[in-house]
This record gives sequence, structure tokens and C-alpha cells, in this order.
Amino acid sequence: MLARHAESEWNVLERLNGDPAVEVRLTEAGREKACELGRTAGPVDLVAHSEFFRTRETAELAWPGVPLLEVPELNEFGFGRFEGTRWAEGFDQWVLTSKPSDSVPGGGESRFAGVQRFVRGYRTLLDRPEERVALVAHGAPVRYVLLALEGRPPVALLEGVERAKPFTIDAKRFADAVKVIEEWLAAPAW
Repeated sequence: MLARHAESEWNVLERLNGDPAVEVRLTEAGREKACELGRTAGPVDLVAHSEFFRTRETAELAWPGVPLLEVPELNEFGFGRFEGTRWAEGFDQWVLTSKPSDSVPGGGESRFAGVQRFVRGYRTLLDRPEERVALVAHGAPVRYVLLALEGRPPVALLEGVERAKPFTIDAKRFADAVKVIEEWLAAPAW
């Protein structure tokens, strides 16, 4: 099961946060949706999350008492000079005009490097012994799996992933999606 974290305080402000040291909490509505996520998705044996507070908070509220696994490889992209700005203050245009190999100005990572990192995180989850694993992550790591399930590469996109919505896929389909992403990484077409 994959899900993007519930609504955060910075989501409401449309601000970018790619630094896990900046503690961004869920809104009250986000906390309610996180609880609903667990009820909707059902029981799990393990909940993986990134290093960001908003993913951990979502995981803890959705599945209280279930063991947690922090997977830093599934962190949000580093936004470089766009950190803390709004999407429409330049990052949206940068995404649409940059190549996957271009690093975000001001110390951010490239989309290609981010996707390589995500694959390492996905592989960590595929190697887990638990039968039912939930992942609470950010929009991009979830969206790229969903695209791969359709046979599509991790394209430059600004379409989001609905917050706290469960996407249930079995381990085989997840592994197939990861393979599609790895094939794109081996021979990226830009």
C-alpha cells in the first residue's frame, strides 16, 4: 500500500519543503485524514515512511502501534534555492523546462538522482519479510510508482497525488513497477 502523507501546514501555504530538518506538521484536517487512511487501507504489519515529520505523523496516526521503518531514500526531492517558496514562484517553470539530469539550482538534486534514490528505497521495501507493508511518502515517490504501473517513465510533471489516499498494490506489481523505473534509469529518454 502506498500513500502520500496527509495535508501539512506547508501544503496549505503551497510551500516547498525538501529539508527533513524543517519540522512541518500536519494540519488538523490532515490528522483526521491520516486516521481515516488507516481505517480505509486496513491493517498492515509495517509502516515505512521518509525522514520527514509529516510522513511519520501520518504513519503513526493511520496505524497506531504498528512498527515503523524510516527509509531516507524515499525523502522528498531537495528543492535547492526553491526551498520554502511557493510552487508558482519559479519551481513549476523550472520543472517544465529542465532535463531530468539538471540539478535544482542552489544545491538541490536532479530528478534523475532523486529517482535513483527512490529505487533504493523501493528495493528496501521489497526485501522486507512482512506480508503487508504500507509506505507513507511524498508525491513524487508515489506518483512514479503509479506511472510505472501504467508503463510510463518518471516524467516531469506537476500533477499531484491526492493526500492520504491509499493505493493498494501487491508485491509483484510493485516489483514490476520498480523494474520499469530501473529500465528508464538504465536508458533514460529525455
